[in-house]
Parts: sequence; C-alpha cells; structure tokens
Amino acid sequence: MSVLLKDLNDYIAPSQACIKPVEVNKTSTDSKSNVIKVDNSGGYYEVSLDGVETKLQTASITLDDCLACSGCITSAESVLITMQSQEELYNVLKSNKEAIEQNKADQVKTIVVSIAPQSVVSIAAKYNLTPLQVAKRLTYFFKTLGVHHVFDTSFSRDFSLLESAREFVERYRVYQEEQQQFTAGNDIKSSKAKRNGTSGGRDHAMNDAKLPMLASSCPGWICYAEKTHGFILPYISQTKSPQQIMGSVVKDYLGNKLGIKPNNIYHVGVMMCYDKKLEASRNDFFNDYYQTRDVDCVITSGEVVKMFEESHFDIMTSEETSLDTFTKTSQQGELLRSSGSASGGYLEFILEYAARELFKVTDVDVEGERGVMVKTGRNKDFKEVTLEIDGKPVLKFASAYGFRNIQNLVRKIKNSNSPYHYVEVMACPSGCINGGGQLKPNENIPIKDWILHVNNIYRNVNSVSPEKNDVVLNLYNEWLDGINSEKSKSLLRTRYHAVETNLTNPLAVKW
Repeated sequence: MSVLLKDLNDYIAPSQACIKPVEVNKTSTDSKSNVIKVDNSGGYYEVSLDGVETKLQTASITLDDCLACSGCITSAESVLITMQSQEELYNVLKSNKEAIEQNKADQVKTIVVSIAPQSVVSIAAKYNLTPLQVAKRLTYFFKTLGVHHVFDTSFSRDFSLLESAREFVERYRVYQEEQQQFTAGNDIKSSKAKRNGTSGGRDHAMNDAKLPMLASSCPGWICYAEKTHGFILPYISQTKSPQQIMGSVVKDYLGNKLGIKPNNIYHVGVMMCYDKKLEASRNDFFNDYYQTRDVDCVITSGEVVKMFEESHFDIMTSEETSLDTFTKTSQQGELLRSSGSASGGYLEFILEYAARELFKVTDVDVEGERGVMVKTGRNKDFKEVTLEIDGKPVLKFASAYGFRNIQNLVRKIKNSNSPYHYVEVMACPSGCINGGGQLKPNENIPIKDWILHVNNIYRNVNSVSPEKNDVVLNLYNEWLDGINSEKSKSLLRTRYHAVETNLTNPLAVKW
C-alpha cells in the first residue's frame, strides 16, 4: 500500500491522508495475477490463482515512518502515536496521584511542562486574551492538574540562538580560510570549494560543515532532508531546537539541582507543530543509561484546548499564578521574546551577531530593516537580507518557508549556485505561527487574516536579545562549563542521519 496525498498544495493540507492498512511480503514465487480481497469486516486477504486465501497482517506506522507531511496527524482521531498525546500525560498524573495516596513518594515523577510562545499566542488569539494572561493561566491550569513546573521555550530559544550564531561564525571563518588557501594556490584540491568550508585544523565537528548554513529548528524540514536529500545534511546547523535544548535543561540541569534522576522527570512540550512529536522521538535525544527521552511527550496547541474541555476548565475566567523561573520575562514580570520572525528570529539574530563579530558592524537592526537591504521574493514566504560594506555585499541571508521554496533552495545548493551564507528554513508556509498543531479560525475568518492576527499578537510582545538574558548567560558557566566547552557542544548540538531509500518520489512512499 502507499501514502496517499490528495490536493497537495504545500506543506500541510487537512485533506491529506496516510493509509497503510496491510503489509504484503512479496516473494519470488508471487504471481502477478494474485489479487487482494476485502471482506465485510474490513479484513484483507490475498487470493492466489488456485483460489487459496491468505489473510494479510495489519501493518502499523511508527513516528519513524513519517515523511513529515503531517497528513496522518491533522486530527485527534488519527494520531497514531499513543505515547505522544494528552492521554499519556493524564496517565502519568494519575500514577502520581495514586502513589501519593499510597504514600509511595519514591514513585512520584516530577512533571515539567515547557510551552512554546507560538502556542501561547495561538491560544491568546482564540480567547482574545493577552499572551501574559495565557501564560499565567496555563501555568495555573497545569499546576492544578498536578504538574510541578511550567516553563517557556523562549528561554531555551536564547540558548539555541546564541549557539547557532556562534556556529555560523565558526563555519564562516573556516570557509574564509578555504577561500584564502585557494586564492593563494596553497591547496589545488580546494578548487571545487565554492561555499563549503572544511579544515582539518578546526574542531572535528566543523570538518564537514558547509555554507550556506541552514536552520535546524524545524523537525519537518529535518525529516524531509534526512529522508529525501541526504547530501544536504552537512549544511544544516548542528544546534538543537529550543524544544530539545529545554529537554537538556530539564533532564540534566534541573534534575541535578533537585537531586532527581532523568528517568524520574516527565517532561512535556506544548508545541505548535505535530512534527515536534517526531523530533522528541529521535534516538539522538534518548538517554541510554537512564532509558529516558529529553522530551517524553509533546502535545499541540489544539490538544491543550481539548484538555480544557475534558477538564471543564474555562481559561476566560481562570485564576492566574506567577510564572516559573525558566521563563523569559522582564524585571516587571512581562513576557519577552527574541526579535525577528515568529519562527524564532534566527535570521535576524545570526546576521546581527555575525555582522558584529566578523565585520565590526554594530548598527544593524534586521527587524527594523536598518543597515541591511531586504528583498521579498515572488511569494511572501521567501525573503533575502543582505549586509553591504562600502557597497559590496559581505553577508547574504534568506528565509525560505514552505516546501516550494525549500525545493528551490535545495536545487540551488545541489547545483552549487546558492548565493547565501545562511537560510532560515521552515516547512510550514508562514513559518511556525502556522504550524499544523495551531488553533484554526472560525469559518468566517480567512486563514490568511487569522495567521496575520496571530503573528501580530506575537510581535506585540517586547523583544530582548539573547545576549541580555542573564539567566542563560549564567547557565553557560554554571551548567555548561563555559561557552566553548565540550559539555556545551555535547548538550546544545546534535547530529543528522540520511535515511536510505529507493524511492524516486518522496510523495509516493511505498512500504
């Protein structure tokens, strides 16, 4: 059987369906004339030429089978991963309650919920509340259920932004060294190096790193690259996403501070995207020693609203409670974000950081379009940003959202004619604010207007640079042994793996 994608327009369409009802194991003796029969109960049988019927086993799909189309998980009834749902969170809450009632304190798991800012503003838009009201009421809601800590991934995004910016500067300097060697004629073999930097004298992690550096925070994009374009993996940033960095903060730093083993912490992410479930399930984020994941469960913005309904919780009239430590707030208690797009602001921050570190240019404000040239492509989901010095372009960045733009980008890189140094890549059109797990508007509101509305709510939250987040900066020393330490790279960076396949068309997956 095959994956069926109907009315494919771009990354996510509600009409997509993922179908794999049976699994057929072919042998060399199989006849081309054999047919498949379906009985009245929905059972599948293979009928041979002599009339013998063989019942076929029902096949199962795991998260690892997904090609990141989100077609199989666009509605609650078709979620195939039981470990990635609010039901699993309910089970852990129930187990904790029973352990407390039976005085078995050693069996109580510490439950931590980390909420993405895109989920906060999606809920804020639905209920006409401010992001701060939503954050405080979500904290109250989860804690009344029995959750111990409620954090904010804007906090861990600052780690991701800082680490991504440092990684880009590393790559760029390696690239420059290669270019200089080529120009000087010291290394004839480097004549093929256009935008791919390698240097044996650098950190081994940089040996195979290339430019343009591509953002790594979107799991849909990562899954697509791993399963269809293995050659692109060295271009992708090695820095973990905010979700997975928060997983390290919770399981490693917080666990050590509280004296709790990682497997006794249950970490839940509230995310804008179903593919975040896929990301949390990666083997790279599994602790073999403690047999636990950095993020145990991911629920979407829409699934949180279902929890409201199931718990008879009215967020409109809910009480509020103070926000926990790992939340990005001002001294006055107001929510803060990083500048830039609602997908995290990677392009903006990395360009400003690189301009300062590489060219000593300090008056760049990408969001305010000061000190750079900004050009929108043929569609609003592609944008170029260029830093010029004395009329000469020295850094050229871009953002590419949606698979149409991604495919064009991949084609350019494959043909070695990409003009960019960095690209913020997101699988969803309009980026994370339009993730598949976000809340949808009422029927009378056009989706474009809704996305714009939610995006405006996000941008109305004040922004502060990650470099001014004192808690994050202190944790680099207290937790990670410094900015450039091995521990820092071990806990903040990851790897990617090409998936071998014989498929020529990833949109017609065969099992």
